[in-house]
Amino acid sequence: MRELNRRFAWPLAAVAVLALGIWADSVQAAAADEYSSESAKASQSLLIDAAQAGKRLVVVGDRGHILFSDDQGSTWTQARVPTRQLLTAVFFLDDKRGWAVGHDAQILASSDGGATWSRQYQDLAREAPLLDITFLDAQHGFAVGAYGALLETTDGGQHWQDVADRLDNPDQLHLNGITQVRDAGLFIVGEQGGMFRSADNGQSWTKLQGPYEGSLFGVIATAQPHTLLAYGLRGNLFRSGDFGDSWQPIELKAARGTLEFGLAGATLVEDGSLVLVGNGGSVLRSSDHGQTFSVYNRADRIALAGVSGLAAGGLLLVGQGGVHLADPQGADQEVRP
Repeated sequence: MRELNRRFAWPLAAVAVLALGIWADSVQAAAADEYSSESAKASQSLLIDAAQAGKRLVVVGDRGHILFSDDQGSTWTQARVPTRQLLTAVFFLDDKRGWAVGHDAQILASSDGGATWSRQYQDLAREAPLLDITFLDAQHGFAVGAYGALLETTDGGQHWQDVADRLDNPDQLHLNGITQVRDAGLFIVGEQGGMFRSADNGQSWTKLQGPYEGSLFGVIATAQPHTLLAYGLRGNLFRSGDFGDSWQPIELKAARGTLEFGLAGATLVEDGSLVLVGNGGSVLRSSDHGQTFSVYNRADRIALAGVSGLAAGGLLLVGQGGVHLADPQGADQEVRP
């Protein structure tokens, strides 16, 4: 990984694409006046992440595509987005305020539920993507990314500051995911099993000895205090109920043996269930705060990168082939034309 050219061989998203095995053909520097191209098939193109803005669904992906749906995914509207670079993650604080990150270390913001977007930050000199973003409130947020990138804002994104020096990360290991853990603080996972936590809203960080030396592609908090799960290569999944002091491996059994596909995305749905997705069409669901999971492998074996909840327990899956509307297990609700 370290020997690859940063501009042309970085995966489409370290969180999703390393697990998916999809690689960028090229990464072109985005001109300031470039907007994502309109496409009637944007909802069927490569998409990396999904989020809910109130009742609205928002998805992001290749070529700067951002789409939103107000009818539970039946139809999609393409937003006007000031980039053609791949977007790797999206986060909404409420039904109006949201942020997306991607290549060229870009951070985009929306104040109208994802209908329109503006660029808040870009650093072409980094030649590497940002990979995840979260906000504690309307003013205070963090973004993480390749080569140890850690950015902070305290004014809603009007200004972003590089605060990577707060981490004990001398090798600049890639930071792939960040989440806020209930009643505990912030948690980051990344390359070579890297783990960092903060109990003071990101002002100081502690480096942890994790349970795994392979790459972790993401981290998600459960509805329980102090409880989170970290996931990554070859179906590796770990749960902690004490904010990372100790970890328990979660054994995942698929219909034909142990799950070995990489896990790339996760969400906490309205009923408190956790859903994880990954390569090989794998959809995992837990109703006991991540202690056990059911495993469903879709027949199409598509590579999945992100997931969000739908009404009545259904799922919105994104990845290879764009958006897929699924039942609570992960099977398609309908066949798309």
